[in-house]
Amino acid sequence: MNLKKMKLYTFKLRNYQSVGVEKNGLLFDLKALFRQHKTETGGSGAVFRNLLALIQSGEAGLALTRNLYELAQPAEGISFPFGSVKILAPYRPGKILGSGVNYNGHFTENPAAKVPKFPFFFSKITSAVVGPGEPILLPKGVKQVDYEVEFAVIFGKTCRKLTPETAMDAVWGYSILHDVSARDIQFVDNQITFGKNYDSFAPFGPCVVTKDELPNPEKLAMKCFVNGKALQDSGNWDWIHPLPDYVAYVTGMMTMEPGDVMTTGTPAGIGYFRNPQIFLQPGDVTTCEIEGIGRLENPVKRDLRKMV
Repeated sequence: MNLKKMKLYTFKLRNYQSVGVEKNGLLFDLKALFRQHKTETGGSGAVFRNLLALIQSGEAGLALTRNLYELAQPAEGISFPFGSVKILAPYRPGKILGSGVNYNGHFTENPAAKVPKFPFFFSKITSAVVGPGEPILLPKGVKQVDYEVEFAVIFGKTCRKLTPETAMDAVWGYSILHDVSARDIQFVDNQITFGKNYDSFAPFGPCVVTKDELPNPEKLAMKCFVNGKALQDSGNWDWIHPLPDYVAYVTGMMTMEPGDVMTTGTPAGIGYFRNPQIFLQPGDVTTCEIEGIGRLENPVKRDLRKMV
């Protein structure tokens, strides 16, 4: 079964929202495919209530998705050009753990950094999640908002205390998370949680790819563009800690559940360590790109929302 282009999206078409799978440049509605082929496929349409439900359904839901993917043929009400729908954030995870220094290049550019003996993590609050095309909002009074492209790992099982040898069995797939960071908050009294969790500071997407699509996740090119200029241009071959060690370390500290997300750090090139420094400004457009996953693009705007 050829699954190389099976990328999963959450999309909206007018007032209708569903899970879509990409095939031959079109987006196929999995709910509609299930209704069309339920006699042949069996299973439950509840699997496709949303992308998180699909992840939580485990191997059975993934097998059903693969079957529908193979059966998918263009048809009215089933397949759509991408330009005709709005792509949303894949889902809102239960937990997001962001990673600190885990790229040799990022370590080298930071004069105060030390090579971490163990992986370092912080929380990204799920209320900060936004999807492709949604604005990154610059908070009033915050002047040093920085960009960070990150490779996101999605858990597919409830797991605890895994070993590096068993860790990858718990991984369901991968995506992109843009770890937007307010440095003038983060580096004041080490306020990392507040500096990384303003509303909209976690763009996520544009899709989720299943683990089998990226059999070598440590060999992917990664870039972050601001207004079309590549300011980060590296790859996760530069990791300090390999992915199985990261997964094992996290599960040694807490139980991870289906849909939880763990990021793996950012490569060199962030704005704070540039000379002169570069920070996001209203009117900018950021694009995070990871090989095999896609491009996550978001405009930058001043946060003019009123209190509610």
